[in-house]
Amino acid sequence: MLTAMGYAVCAASTAQAAGFLLREQSAAGMGNAFAGATAGAEDGSYSFYNPAGIIRQAGTQASVNATAIIGDAKGYNATGNGKYQRQMDHVVDKKVLPSVALTHALNSRTSFGLSLSAPFGLVTDYSPTWVGANHGTLSDLTTYNLTPMLAYRATCNLTLGAGLVVQYIDANLKSGTMQNMGALPYNDIVANMKGDDTSLGYIVGALYEFSPRTRVGVSYRSEVKHKLKGEVSFNRNIPQAGIVNQDIDASVKTPALLTFGAYHDITRKWSVMAEAQKTYWSSFDNLVINGHKSGVLSYTEENWKDVWFFSLGTSYRVSDDLKLRFGVAYDVTPVSDAYRTPRIPDSDRTWFTTGAEYKLTDNMTLNAGYAYIRAKKNRVNLNGTGYDQTRGPLTAQYKGNIHLFAAGINYRF
Repeated sequence: MLTAMGYAVCAASTAQAAGFLLREQSAAGMGNAFAGATAGAEDGSYSFYNPAGIIRQAGTQASVNATAIIGDAKGYNATGNGKYQRQMDHVVDKKVLPSVALTHALNSRTSFGLSLSAPFGLVTDYSPTWVGANHGTLSDLTTYNLTPMLAYRATCNLTLGAGLVVQYIDANLKSGTMQNMGALPYNDIVANMKGDDTSLGYIVGALYEFSPRTRVGVSYRSEVKHKLKGEVSFNRNIPQAGIVNQDIDASVKTPALLTFGAYHDITRKWSVMAEAQKTYWSSFDNLVINGHKSGVLSYTEENWKDVWFFSLGTSYRVSDDLKLRFGVAYDVTPVSDAYRTPRIPDSDRTWFTTGAEYKLTDNMTLNAGYAYIRAKKNRVNLNGTGYDQTRGPLTAQYKGNIHLFAAGINYRF
């Protein structure tokens, strides 16, 4: 049986390890459901998906984007700790993602780029007294990537690109009121864990242009291995039960991504694009939490699986100044039914997107994007055994959707 201390950190660790991939780094890309993002290279924001694409940006350009994530996910029919709760509203909290990209053509064959993005993030927020508080209340995870990159035109058709990814990760996770803790006669204990780290990864890509109208791209973003360091604190310390404030560390990986994209101008007005991305979530095989006073606090099997994301898109040029975008996508969850938790009640999702691009001046372009994401209904069914023994059993159902609103501005100096 886990000690109370082991319970608290293990419960809080789930969201850290799982992470949540955020593709929303480009308002223009969102309009097409990120279809063809690896090949599109329509502005500097596409450098997040393929560094080779910056070769298509003339002169010196800046792209600034922001995406608001507004979740409408609900939990219902939750049973835990001998209690029943009919509904939990606003499980997925609001979050705003920034993205900035700068590109500069050094010469006709070489371009330099620098981007700031937030590729992984999650906010789930429950009442501190909900029936599943033993399994977690707040899960707030954010990563920021700073990526310098180079693109080199190796031949008239082929461009190669590479970038160094400097990734910062920050986590704040809480568990609410603990009850039914087996042999430990302690109630109303609240755990709060914070930790962060900065580590390195890389991204490589290639862009092949069959003609001015048709191009394909491929990119690979490496996993990034982190060792988070921070502390766990409690609203009250009980040393005899192992419940004491202390420093902690945990090894966490953000997954690798392999992406393929294609872009084609059918006519001067119509374009089509497609994308396929594999995310290697299976790198989350286990998670070990170490306390600097208590040694190994918990060992958790994550058992996530590698999954695919597929999208199709089209664009219509209304005029030389106005372009409309549309897209659809299907996103497969890496979480199997047996390992789903209330911290990340994830499920398969279908995307429907639209957007618009308007050329304000010869040097300035504005983009707007909207996505409606419909999540498949799912269920959390934890039996309270193994690592869940001190948390107790929990069952709950989830349904909902997410709205994404993106805006971007591109300026050529």
